[in-house]
Amino acid sequence: MKFKLNSSGGRASRHSHHSKWIGSGRSIKTIGQSTLFSLCIALSWAFATPARAAERLTLRLGPFEQSVGVDELETFAETGELPSVLKPYGAVLTPQVRQILTRHLQIDPNMTEKFLNDLLRSSDGARLLEKIGLALPESRVDQLKAALFLASRQANGLSVIGFLRAYPEKNVTVDATEALSIALQFNASYWQSLAIGPMLKQELAVTDDATFRPSFDPTALGSQYVREETLVLRDRQRQRTIPVDLYWSRETSGPLVILSHGFGSDRNFLSYIARHLASYGFTVASIEHPGSNFTWLNGISLGGNPGDLLSASEFIDRPKDVSFVLDEFAKLNQEEDGPWQGKLNTQQVTVIGHSLGGYTALALAGGELNLKELRQFCKNRSPIGRSPADWFQCAATDLPGDRIELRDRRVVQVMALNPMTGRLFGNKGLTQVTVPTLILTSTEDAIAPSLDHQLRSFAQLGGPKYLVSAIGGTHLSVTDRANLNEALARSTLVKEHIGKEADPLRQLLKGVSLAFVKQLTPEAKQYQPFLSPAYAQSLSTPTMALRFSKELPTTMATWFQVLAVGNQQIAISLPKMNEFPLISAIKSFFFPSNKVVTRAHSSTGQLNHVFTDLINNNENSSTGLS
Repeated sequence: MKFKLNSSGGRASRHSHHSKWIGSGRSIKTIGQSTLFSLCIALSWAFATPARAAERLTLRLGPFEQSVGVDELETFAETGELPSVLKPYGAVLTPQVRQILTRHLQIDPNMTEKFLNDLLRSSDGARLLEKIGLALPESRVDQLKAALFLASRQANGLSVIGFLRAYPEKNVTVDATEALSIALQFNASYWQSLAIGPMLKQELAVTDDATFRPSFDPTALGSQYVREETLVLRDRQRQRTIPVDLYWSRETSGPLVILSHGFGSDRNFLSYIARHLASYGFTVASIEHPGSNFTWLNGISLGGNPGDLLSASEFIDRPKDVSFVLDEFAKLNQEEDGPWQGKLNTQQVTVIGHSLGGYTALALAGGELNLKELRQFCKNRSPIGRSPADWFQCAATDLPGDRIELRDRRVVQVMALNPMTGRLFGNKGLTQVTVPTLILTSTEDAIAPSLDHQLRSFAQLGGPKYLVSAIGGTHLSVTDRANLNEALARSTLVKEHIGKEADPLRQLLKGVSLAFVKQLTPEAKQYQPFLSPAYAQSLSTPTMALRFSKELPTTMATWFQVLAVGNQQIAISLPKMNEFPLISAIKSFFFPSNKVVTRAHSSTGQLNHVFTDLINNNENSSTGLS
């Protein structure tokens, strides 16, 4: 299945614009700042593409209605210029809103019908249609489905404008309160994508990167000749066959390195890291997990439940795969005159994992699964607000018990690259991880979003820790380009940065992974400079800023508080963040005239009250997103 996000414009024309108050004829000046912004967010992640029909939006708020031409929105989306009829909304129609309007979700035409049918037949799809139906109160289910199918077949993909044009009526009525209810569930991801990157880039920047002049380059290939061999190990007790690619040199020494791939991938995903480390004398074993590799993914059909794609047992089997391999390696290492004697140091192991492999690494390092908290999260989580990793982690709710520990004490340090953690470890499970841990986060990762899957996890870690931030990186930016599976590259929901633009990140990973593993050797001090902010920043480019730190910016604590979770309470409190223009703008948008709302729920009655307060304040306020 092929998905990607991009931006493009469409045709622009104009229609008239008017506002009205139902049953009275009395006009009002503005009710549009909040309603228009809510509409953009509420529809941006799900639908659209040019077809026919709808020409105007009727925005409804209680007894009020206001009409806005779809063409007016399209003109702004295409050019960035506000038509005269939309100039009253200039404070809210910012470049960020324009990005929402121009974002396109492209689906492989050969998979469109199957993808949509599978989605709409699932329980998540039914709830999605129900919520969209509440936001479009005069719509019917068949109209929503028709618009979705028509829009998805357009050459430039699904977009907000396209969905509206595909809607089979000339006017689309939008209930602004219900749209806000949906928007509130998107706020965390939306704010994250817009603000987390610039925040990390600014607050984690250092001034001495220009003077960073190391005496050698840790990204250069080492002096050892790398040998490769594939072993196939059979765990008869668990009925799992585990292929392992081994990389080693004649003068192997130091810790053993284990690589664990992500869901739907294979043992070639990080082969460039394997060869690089082996060229410096380390033995590297890249494991393939049979219940979550590409072969597994390619052999199943899409379903409506996480368990259809990923078995709950895989959250147990993956760490056990590693432990089983270590047990087998320990035997091989002791075989007299055997080819592996002395080359497999199973008592000192570094695990490097990506995505679901990042979870695997953290579980082996001592992270305790908290199934009770996970079940509560998955029960309350709205389908609209789910990232793919949010959805996948819910497969683990079928595991028995409330807490599970999978620690292997032979694992003495881990690197988790774009790990999928979410609520798997609860709020305290990762405090049990006391071994040195390095986490990579990519700010444009829409598969396992940075805030909830990496930064929250990093904050919990109980031992020495390092954070590498790729501002502009995506979920697959770390992949080995030479071994990238074409189907894997097409299977994500957004456009992945995996080409030359991601080369600096791959270079950084080669240097940092080598320096990290070297900390277990007598050469630790020599490699410490490469575990520094200056080194990471020295490899930055205009399209991908790289940062290295041992702690989070102080402002991140507030972001954890405002992360919205389905229908649970949303604490809206943004102290000490006014130095960031976007944060200040969001604060002004929700709390004009400095009115503070400490808690908001997604129930319709409370949102009506909050929304009415917003509009009343906006009539006397010029604040907005800027």
